[in-house]
Amino acid sequence: MSLQDQFAQAQIDSKNLPERPDNMTLLKIYSLYKQGSSGDATGERPGFTDMIGRAKYDAWAALKGTSQEDAMRQYVDLIEELKDQ
Repeated sequence: MSLQDQFAQAQIDSKNLPERPDNMTLLKIYSLYKQGSSGDATGERPGFTDMIGRAKYDAWAALKGTSQEDAMRQYVDLIEELKDQ
């Protein structure tokens, strides 16, 4: 199975995890997904009043320079790890 196919399957699997991950893990899942699908963070950082959007943007921006392939691999590995818990 290609990395792209594994990434697509992991997206589906992420919606059916045995238990809801903690907030830090959810941010990691989000940031790896965004980096893997879109590359480096774009757009403006959300304002102070949008704390959730700001945290998500910051988590994604922290991965700047990570290749999309590497982010996809990390995403797939993280979802597989969470499925086995």
